[in-house]
Amino acid sequence: QVQLVESGGRLVQAGDSLRLSCEASVRRFSNFAMGWFRQAPGKEREFVAAISRSGGSTHYTDSVKGRFTISRDDAKRTVYLQMNSLKAEDTATYYCAADICVAVECAPLVLREYEYDYWGQGTQVTVSS
Repeated sequence: QVQLVESGGRLVQAGDSLRLSCEASVRRFSNFAMGWFRQAPGKEREFVAAISRSGGSTHYTDSVKGRFTISRDDAKRTVYLQMNSLKAEDTATYYCAADICVAVECAPLVLREYEYDYWGQGTQVTVSS
C-alpha cells in the first residue's frame, strides 16, 4: 500500500517562502512520477507542478512559474515544492500525488489529475496579505 504524507504547510505572510515535503512509503520511488495539486476553498483542485521519474523534467502551471520549484530526492523518497514570493491567492490545501509506471516506456510527466494513482491527505498553506 502506497502512502504519501505531506508536511510543511502553515500560515505565512505574503512574500514569504515555504517548502512543502511529501514522503512516500514505497520501495522504488524512482518508479513514480510525482505532482503537486492544490484546492482553494470553494474551488476545484488544480494542477500546480509535476516532476518526471528521473527528475530531469518539470512542468508548472502558469500562475506559479518563476516562484515555485518542484524537486525530488529519491534516496529520501521525498518530493518537495519550494514556494517563494507567496501570494494570498496561493492559499489552499496542497496535495502530492504519485503515478506509478514500471513499463518500458512511461510518460515523462503526468499532468492530469485522473492519471495519478495515489494521493496524500494534504497540507494547508495559508498566505495572509
